[in-house]
Amino acid sequence: MVLSSEFGFLLQNNKRKLDLSSVQLDGSHTRSKTGGESVGYQGRKSSKTSNCIFLCDNQGQMLSMGKPISGEHHDLYNIEDTLEEIFGLLDDADIECKGLFLNADSGFDSKNLRDMLYKKEIIGNIKGNPRNRDTKYEKYFDNELYKRTFKIEKANAWLDSFKALLVRFETLNVTWRNLHYLAFSILFLRKIKV
Repeated sequence: MVLSSEFGFLLQNNKRKLDLSSVQLDGSHTRSKTGGESVGYQGRKSSKTSNCIFLCDNQGQMLSMGKPISGEHHDLYNIEDTLEEIFGLLDDADIECKGLFLNADSGFDSKNLRDMLYKKEIIGNIKGNPRNRDTKYEKYFDNELYKRTFKIEKANAWLDSFKALLVRFETLNVTWRNLHYLAFSILFLRKIKV
């Protein structure tokens, strides 16, 4: 069992505490010491990693995550299924996705992703990738809005404060994901008790 449904319940009952003026999307590679499911070699990290895609609100509160993928894959690998899973948790928590402004870095610059966001009526504010040769489609980009992407970096740093998430020792994806949702819950409970 994945704790995402319990975390979704927590979000649903406290959604007024969220800042959904924009949401931030980013991936994060975590080194794996023991191998296991969805672990592969990542050249930039010079080690075996798992990659997860995260979504946070404008305060840096993690909202959802996709299934871990093997480290040799880039952020856009299987992105349609990953986003369906991420937005599925928000739907389950009765959080309206239509009309959201979604910031993402140039690693997410693809026509498929932009088309998917367009169909969901989510405004994708994705920094253009200069290596992307497919420039025949219209790209919306607001630099001031994009500056909010540091919120997801801050959120990832908060996750790194949990020693069990800084380095992956768990071999099963379900355990690894549950640890993330437990951390999301702890961070959110700290915020809403204030």
